[in-house]
Amino acid sequence: MRTVAVANQKGGCAKTTTSVNLAAAYALAGKRVLLIDLDPQAHATIGLGQDPESLEQTIYNLFIDAGVSASMIAINSKVERLSLLPSNILLSGIEFELASMEGREYVLSNRLSDVNGSYDICLIDCSPSLSLLTLNALVASDEVLIPVQTHYYALEGLRQLLETINIVKQRFNSNLEILGILLTFVESRTKLSRQVQRQMREFFGDLVFDTVIHKDVRLAEAPSAHEPVFTYAPKSKGATEHRILAEEIG
Repeated sequence: MRTVAVANQKGGCAKTTTSVNLAAAYALAGKRVLLIDLDPQAHATIGLGQDPESLEQTIYNLFIDAGVSASMIAINSKVERLSLLPSNILLSGIEFELASMEGREYVLSNRLSDVNGSYDICLIDCSPSLSLLTLNALVASDEVLIPVQTHYYALEGLRQLLETINIVKQRFNSNLEILGILLTFVESRTKLSRQVQRQMREFFGDLVFDTVIHKDVRLAEAPSAHEPVFTYAPKSKGATEHRILAEEIG
């Protein structure tokens, strides 16, 4: 199972939008997909039509109870071949509960072992912080996909994230690689957006995906309908670009 963490400690860069819609794109292309919601805000859970507060078990239970397996928690979404490990607000207290646990960085990696052969790809929607939860995601992953909003502060925090990835690679997960940087909220008509795109490509080169995600009304509306853009507006620019992104990643 190929595991990809979608991470950036800066909020508002479309981590959840990317996670949900890239997962749906892979599923619609015929792959067996697991999406892990590792954010206490549970936006990916809501975005796939689940009510976080009504769930009996979530990713929180996977962390605190050794008797709970990923396969016990995974629920099917409305998109065929796409399963979800949901989250809710209880996850916000997990840092305290794991603080004294030996091997706390490896909890998620160890708990996912029972579903390793059940899916082709796993995407982890990380919280907007460099927390113990994000560390668990990076340790459990093969690659990191970094969404970056094309605005003035695009590079803010990115160097710190890259340093963190390097530390994780040195200390915990030598196989971890950067899959790529995804430019989001692109507005090609504005000078600033074009300038940020150019700077990102000059600075990071081939790490920046050819595919970019433009600002799109339908893409922005889809979460309020509790579904991916592919079912909400399948002919929208947002659906097309996430499909192309999945093809570019492979």
